[in-house]
Amino acid sequence: MISKERAPAVVGTQTALPTNRYDQHALAGIVRKLLPELSTDERTLERFFRRVGVRQRYLALPADEYQNLHGLKQRNDAWLRAAVPLAEQAVRGALENAGASASQVGMFMSTTITGLAVPSLEARLMNQLPFSPEVKRVPLFGLGCLAGAAGVARAAEYVRAFPDQLALFVSVELCSLTVQRDDPSIANMISAGLFGDGAAAVVIAGADHPLAKAGRPRVLDSQSMFFANTERVMGWDVVDTGFKIVLGREVPLIAREAVPQLVDKLLARHGLVRDDVGDWIAHPGGPAVMEAMREGLGLAPERLEATRRSLEDVGNLSSASVLFLLHEYCQRRRASNGRHAMMLAMGPAFCAEGVLRQC
Repeated sequence: MISKERAPAVVGTQTALPTNRYDQHALAGIVRKLLPELSTDERTLERFFRRVGVRQRYLALPADEYQNLHGLKQRNDAWLRAAVPLAEQAVRGALENAGASASQVGMFMSTTITGLAVPSLEARLMNQLPFSPEVKRVPLFGLGCLAGAAGVARAAEYVRAFPDQLALFVSVELCSLTVQRDDPSIANMISAGLFGDGAAAVVIAGADHPLAKAGRPRVLDSQSMFFANTERVMGWDVVDTGFKIVLGREVPLIAREAVPQLVDKLLARHGLVRDDVGDWIAHPGGPAVMEAMREGLGLAPERLEATRRSLEDVGNLSSASVLFLLHEYCQRRRASNGRHAMMLAMGPAFCAEGVLRQC
C-alpha cells in the first residue's frame, strides 16, 4: 500500500467547451429536424428532453451544420476539425495551471470514443506545443465513459513507476457527431437528449517531482472491474453512417449492484468504509444511472449534487465528464484537509473503474 506522501499528485486540470451553446428546448427542435420520424410526436420528445436532467449543452458544430452530415467520413472529418483545437485548449490550460511546460511531460495519454484519428490526438499536438520528441504517447480508444477515471488511474500508475516525471492525460468527446439521423430507437433518442461535447485535461506528478507539493490532491489507488458477457450492454455498432449507439436497459441494474462491490473492495485495502469518503466524483450517466448508483452505495441525494449540476450544465460528456468534475473539485476544495474522495465511471464491455484520492 502506498503512503499519501509517496502517492502521485494531481497538479493541474482544465476543461474546454465548444462555442456553440444551446438550451435543451432548442436542442429538442434540432433533433426533430434530424429525426423526422419523431417530428409527429413533438410533446413526447420535449417531455423526454426535460426529464433527462439537462438544461443546456455545447455542440462541436453550429446546429444547422448537422443536417449536412451523412456518412462516417463526413462525421469524422468534422470531429477532427473540432477535436484538435479543443484538446489543445484543455492541455495548454492544464499545463499552465500546473505551472509546467509541455517539455517536462514524460508520458502523454489521450482518449476519445467519438472519433478516429491516425496519427492520434496527442500526436497531433506534438507540433503545437514544445513536447519532448522522447515523450511516451499512449492513445486510448474503446473505453467510453469509463476512460476518464481509467486514464487518471493509468497516468498515476505511470508516475508511480517514474516518480520524478509528469504525466498528461487529455479527453475529447464530441458526442453530438454520433447521433444517427435515421434511427428512431430509444437508445438514439437518449443519446440525442443526454450527451454533449467537451474536452478536459489533467497533469499528474510523481512523488519526487518538484510540483508534487504538500496540499495537492493525491491518487492513492484504483480498482478496475469487468463484468462477463455484457458486450451488448453499452458501446457502438460501427455502421456506414458512423457510430450507432448500443445502450441496454441493464445499465442502472449493473450500476446498483456492481459499483458498490468495486467501491468496497477498493476502500477495504486502505482500511476504509463508505462513510470515510468525503466527496463522490461520479460519472453522470443520466438520472436513472445516477439514482441507481446512489441507492446501491446508500448515499444521501446531496452527495451526488455536483454530478447532477454537471449533467444539467453540460450534459453527459462521456469520458470527459468525471474530468470536468475533478476540475471543479480541485478549484473549490479546501487545502489539505485529509478528506478522501472517490472517482467512479462505467463504460462499454460492461466495466467500471474507481479511483481513491486524498487531499
